[in-house]
Amino acid sequence: MATLTAAEFTRAVTLLADQLGLQRLRDRLVRLNGLITRRNVPSAAVLADQLYMLTGGLRRQVPATYAFQAIWSETLNPKLGEDGEKKFEQLAEAINTCLDDHEHIIAEKAGDLDAALTAYESALADAVGVEAARLDMLLKAVPAIASKLRGA
Repeated sequence: MATLTAAEFTRAVTLLADQLGLQRLRDRLVRLNGLITRRNVPSAAVLADQLYMLTGGLRRQVPATYAFQAIWSETLNPKLGEDGEKKFEQLAEAINTCLDDHEHIIAEKAGDLDAALTAYESALADAVGVEAARLDMLLKAVPAIASKLRGA
């Protein structure tokens, strides 16, 4: 999986805080053992900085990483619905067929990959919004795909 940059991570935390409320997000992170302190945080940026340091940008397999990923999924999945999840599995499969065994882009399938990424992002943006769609794709992407998404 690709990792988010500090700015992307801050934006993801800000989106969650906008949807759930900042203190409620912090409380959920505490309940999931993602944070230790119950002290109020002054802003989403401060919370994002704390989480980014704890998780190593989601590279570390620690409770804070699991908590963030759980809250992110719980926030987005209801918007997709069960039928939507099946649709996205098919769209993701179209993307995966453009990758080799080492998760590198197959040069001959670059055009197919662009079309598959566009279809996936468009469908996801319709369900969760443009910014959340882009961040979700980056969270789930292998490094080669994440580089391509960031370059677009």
